[in-house]
Amino acid sequence: MSARSEAGQASVELVAFLPLVLLIALAVFCFAAAQAAREEAGAAAEAAALALLQGRDAREAARAALPPASRARARISVSGASVRVHLRPRLPLLADRLAATEEAHAGP
Repeated sequence: MSARSEAGQASVELVAFLPLVLLIALAVFCFAAAQAAREEAGAAAEAAALALLQGRDAREAARAALPPASRARARISVSGASVRVHLRPRLPLLADRLAATEEAHAGP
């Protein structure tokens, strides 16, 4: 085989391999976004439960604990001493499937 033919073969292999690399990168990005949403929802739920113990507004505390960009994508529900925060990650296609729901309790 000539050097020119081998270079052409390497180019074809790279082009064939590139979609797989992009798919793996997209999967890693989706996983990271879902994990970030889960951590943010957990922190917000804990802040809301602490606010309940202190006699403050739990929903307001949960919203304040979320980053400004996440507040519009969050649903916060308070039932007795229990707080549930549902947060969708910032993903255009998979946001509903990768949404995080975290719960915290104020007291025993």
